[in-house]
Amino acid sequence: MLQSILKAYGLSAAQCKVRPFGSGLINHTWKVECPGGERDYILQQINQDVFTNPEDIALNLSALAAYLREHVPGYIFPEPLTTLDGNTIVRDEDGYFRLMPFIGPSVAYDVVTSPAKAYEAAKQFGRFTHLLEGFPAAELRITLAGFHDLSLRYQQFETALLQGDKDRIAASRDSIIRAQQFRGIVTTYEHIRVSQDFKLRVTHHDTKISNVLFDEKGKGLCVIDLDTVMPGYFISDLGDMLRTYLSPVTEEEADLSKIEIRDHYFTAIVDGYLSEMKHSLTQAELRHLVYAGKFMIYMQALRFLTDHLNNDRYYGARYEGHNLVRANNQLVLLEQLSAKEETFNNMIRKMLQLPV
Repeated sequence: MLQSILKAYGLSAAQCKVRPFGSGLINHTWKVECPGGERDYILQQINQDVFTNPEDIALNLSALAAYLREHVPGYIFPEPLTTLDGNTIVRDEDGYFRLMPFIGPSVAYDVVTSPAKAYEAAKQFGRFTHLLEGFPAAELRITLAGFHDLSLRYQQFETALLQGDKDRIAASRDSIIRAQQFRGIVTTYEHIRVSQDFKLRVTHHDTKISNVLFDEKGKGLCVIDLDTVMPGYFISDLGDMLRTYLSPVTEEEADLSKIEIRDHYFTAIVDGYLSEMKHSLTQAELRHLVYAGKFMIYMQALRFLTDHLNNDRYYGARYEGHNLVRANNQLVLLEQLSAKEETFNNMIRKMLQLPV
């Protein structure tokens, strides 16, 4: 299957070693090692069930790469390579493929194991947005429509309450009530969308730790997996880091007593992100750093709960009630962050010398 793809880039499948690579769940990924070559490569097949218009991704990455080459030539950006015909994406009967240089020596992590790693990851995502501050974000193509639209997610939740599985709705009443109590997070988001104090920026939208490459000394090198890069608000990137780095357990944990907000991780994330973004964010944005975490945690709780009420049509389920467990996990995380919101906001105000 891959022979014709590699040939389009001037590589020989017979001479190169191709093996599955990484732990990503969306795209199929291989590492390509060619004996005698100056470098190794990463080959990916884009998942068209998720990204229905791969050409939009290619256009986005080409535009960002051109901007960075001109304005920040030393920045490591995993730009797709061009084929012998000058294209950055190849299509055959199996779908869309692209080839990128393998960035090494480097390492990626699936779990945040220290505040130092949280700091470095946050710094890299902040740097990515900061360096692209002069890029016209609104010109980027939307690769996942409504991906971080909290208003849309709440509407889908309300629709599920009307049209979802009646038995599951009745059995999930406590979780539904808890979710509804945080409706104010949606109201704040709707204010952000119309406020001139919140800037539309080049935003990664998927800031889990595995999307950062580190060097052998534990320092961040760059961000990867750029398919979700779109116009967005800073709350998406900072919020997803808070959602996925703060607790020692993931959204899959069914023992809710293990969920906790680790204060030193919160400090590391904020410090790392602001080391790059402090002077780019407006005063209003700086007052919504904790809100960013609430925004993303709440959205994921709604998505899991909605899917449970709709009989697991989107995420699927490995066991009965799987998505309800995930939703309750995120609701507990949201409740715990909300309980610390005033403390964290006071800490941020003192750190940044913001007016009360």
